[in-house]
Amino acid sequence: MQMSITLASVADAQALADLFIGHITAHPEYISHGEIQMGVGVGTVQGDCFVTGPAPDAREKWMKYILAAMSNDAVSHVWKAVDAQGTLMGFCVADIVGNEDCSFGMVGDVLVNPQCRGIGLGNTLLQTAIAWLHSKGIQDIYLESGKDNHNAHRFFEKRGFTHVSGIYKLVLDGRDNPGK
Repeated sequence: MQMSITLASVADAQALADLFIGHITAHPEYISHGEIQMGVGVGTVQGDCFVTGPAPDAREKWMKYILAAMSNDAVSHVWKAVDAQGTLMGFCVADIVGNEDCSFGMVGDVLVNPQCRGIGLGNTLLQTAIAWLHSKGIQDIYLESGKDNHNAHRFFEKRGFTHVSGIYKLVLDGRDNPGK
């Protein structure tokens, strides 16, 4: 399948949002603490499980995030993969976090349209992000993944990432944002 990977632009934001929101709606296990922290995702305690889902205003909050990432080329890049007809196949977001004394890379999202999986696109997007981070002198690269996103965990582990910690959230009375 013919495809190209280029930097995404503001004109791509709606299509990226469609893919992202559609994915977290169909696969809430994708939602990690990052989505919850930025208000894109919510979580509740149901029995012994912490269950995630998209927030009611997830699209608006995610658009704010992705547009900010696109507007700061020095520390953020958003790549899109499109087929020969220009149809969005997937995207990847990477950021440089920290300062001159201690900077690291953060892969925020690697998302491939379900119809385009199995052709190496996720790997190509991830390697594009890693290469960009390395070109900026970044050696330490992290990513986050929802606690039950096991397919993604295996994908990242096969590419050299290792599980280094867990994130815990205080949840009172089953509510995700007890202070609101």
